[in-house]
Amino acid sequence: MNLLENQAYDVITIASVLDDLRDGQAGDRLGGNTRAITSPYKGTALIAAAHLGHADVVAALIAGKAPLDHVNNLGWTALIEAIVLGDGGARHQATADALIKGGADLDLPDRQGVTPLSLARSRGHAKIAEMLEQAGAKP
Repeated sequence: MNLLENQAYDVITIASVLDDLRDGQAGDRLGGNTRAITSPYKGTALIAAAHLGHADVVAALIAGKAPLDHVNNLGWTALIEAIVLGDGGARHQATADALIKGGADLDLPDRQGVTPLSLARSRGHAKIAEMLEQAGAKP
């Protein structure tokens, strides 16, 4: 269950990328590791799902104890990936909301020291910026 394929993805990460909540949950129940470090980016299934805006999968991974604040080799967390690689639309807003409610560190900056709130503002993701502000994020 925890074997990695040739690009270092596991079953749970693959299901997360495919927005396949059912198979991801089955993988977890069958002994998959929601905390696994996967991919060439040394990320997690949570980061992969967040950057694609798969909010239901993000919420399930959070419930499955996926590491909320893991930093991949790009210097990004799941929240930062949802902002930087997301379009700021409804799916990424729902993803950011799940991460905020799940207890993600709202002030953990990227490698350049830029916070999620500053990143959201600079990309014109006004709703995500508003959500972060309301949750107490610092610029």
